[in-house]
Amino acid sequence: MAEELIIETADLRKAYGSVQALAGLDLRVPRGAICGLLGRNSAGKTTTIKVLLGMARPTSGQARVFGLAADDDRASVAIRSRSAFVSEDKDLYSGMTVDELLRFTAPFYPKWRADLASSYLAQLELRADAAVNALSRGARTKLALLLALSTGAELLILDEPTSGLDPAATEAVLKILVRHAGSDGTTVLFSSHQLADVDQIADHIAIVERGRVVVDGALDDVRAAYCRIQIVFDGAAPAVAFKTRGVMGMRREGRVLSLLSRSGAEGIVAEARALNARSVDVLPVTLKEIFLETVGVENRNAPI
Repeated sequence: MAEELIIETADLRKAYGSVQALAGLDLRVPRGAICGLLGRNSAGKTTTIKVLLGMARPTSGQARVFGLAADDDRASVAIRSRSAFVSEDKDLYSGMTVDELLRFTAPFYPKWRADLASSYLAQLELRADAAVNALSRGARTKLALLLALSTGAELLILDEPTSGLDPAATEAVLKILVRHAGSDGTTVLFSSHQLADVDQIADHIAIVERGRVVVDGALDDVRAAYCRIQIVFDGAAPAVAFKTRGVMGMRREGRVLSLLSRSGAEGIVAEARALNARSVDVLPVTLKEIFLETVGVENRNAPI
């Protein structure tokens, strides 16, 4: 039985003048998933979110949320009524206290969960009588998340949900997101520069590069598909062109030849052994390694 997709895009394109923000983006997020959206600055993450929520119209291609066309005016309203969005800026009405903002927001959402709002208020250590305009950046982030989590939304779209949080607060927020998704069956799509956050809570990932999804799928499957092959020689490592497909990146450092493989590991190992190497080891890789190799070796020091 095919899994139900809450978000699905096909050949999605968005141009701003001569700039191609999205260049054929294909994204699939199944119901109940916590999907981490990764990419360097200007890779297309925020534009993707804007198109999904009807805040920007695609130039071409399709974007569907809950099976509804995101570029249709009436359908877009229905999508937003079933979703909650936290922007990177964490925009909030500032002329209220925390409690006043909660009471102001609740009537807009028929499925508002007052019990969750009260619980998260305590868990996130927010004072109900605190003035919103006096909150720190981290406290504003926590309040924006509290509002989103309390709406009863089927889909949470979060842009940098842990920005401004200290490590302890980040841990608390991530645990809340996992519990919330697990207990309510909420689907979560979150864009983050923090690879550790994605690695900790996501069960799906999508890596965006130059307006396209270049890696996507269940995180465990993505990890299983990649490995690092480390080849050690008696002398200097030779320059080698492997015939087996799947080599994503290669580095030579003294006697060591190190490469990242996406599938085809057995064939690469067989070729390596034929080079009379002293040792050939297959090692697991981190999400960070996969990300850096995917967006290009030349971009290792670029911001994400």
